[in-house]
Amino acid sequence: MESIVTTKNNRRTNGKLKKRLSRIIIYTLLGLFAIVNVYPIIWMAINSFKSEQEFTVNQFGFPNEFILENYANAWEIANLGVLFKNSIFVCVTATLVTVIIGALASYFLARFKFRFNKIMYTFFIFGLLIPIHATLVPMFILMKNLGLLNTEITLLFPYVAFHLPITIFILTSFMKAFPKDIEESAIMDGAGIFRIFWSIILPMSRPAIATVVILNFIYNWNEFSFALVLINDPALQTLPLGLANFAGQFTTNYGAQMAGLTMSLVPIVIFYLFLEKEIVNGMTSGAVKG
Repeated sequence: MESIVTTKNNRRTNGKLKKRLSRIIIYTLLGLFAIVNVYPIIWMAINSFKSEQEFTVNQFGFPNEFILENYANAWEIANLGVLFKNSIFVCVTATLVTVIIGALASYFLARFKFRFNKIMYTFFIFGLLIPIHATLVPMFILMKNLGLLNTEITLLFPYVAFHLPITIFILTSFMKAFPKDIEESAIMDGAGIFRIFWSIILPMSRPAIATVVILNFIYNWNEFSFALVLINDPALQTLPLGLANFAGQFTTNYGAQMAGLTMSLVPIVIFYLFLEKEIVNGMTSGAVKG
């Protein structure tokens, strides 16, 4: 009897040790991964306070004197005020349009059965297989023929079109998991289709919506290729394109370059932290479960 109890205790002890060891390994790997990703950002922020001479001599240490003028110079030289305004307008507008259209399409694809339901869903998902940058030349020709080059709404069309597939994929997968009883009860109370969508389905889909919002916003904020091909007017350039031109023209002032890059990173970090809780809830609730 004592040997059996001893064996059970040994098994429990070994199981606990294995769990602890696996946790240590996982946390170590995640810590290393976090360091690899965070270090370039920290390096950029530190060097944004250095003078040109100090950056040349010491690129990996802390600055001897914090040069705050780098931020003022970057804002003025790169015209960051205009770039921020353009980027915010394009990102917010494209994200709102994509999420609204994607949510409506996902609602009908997930909650209604009609003849071409699966064909339409497959059509949208097929968009995930299209290499986006392979359409740069056709998109340029199309926009030129339509007279939409170098306008405030030029970038909205490709941003919305190429983000609808992933948006519909995530939201449809999430909405399919809702029980039918919810809608049946709402119908019994006299609610219509769009009232059910706005008052019931949409609030329940908050985690998934937060996920697609942050995915759309981050991509739109950092997108460079379409902005480079479709926008030539400096007054309409977005932040990535403007910073690229800034880096090409003022290659010696590394402190100002780093300051401009750091300022461009701040809004997206704040936006992500604001929606971080909803994104985690969306991932754990099956927002990306197919």
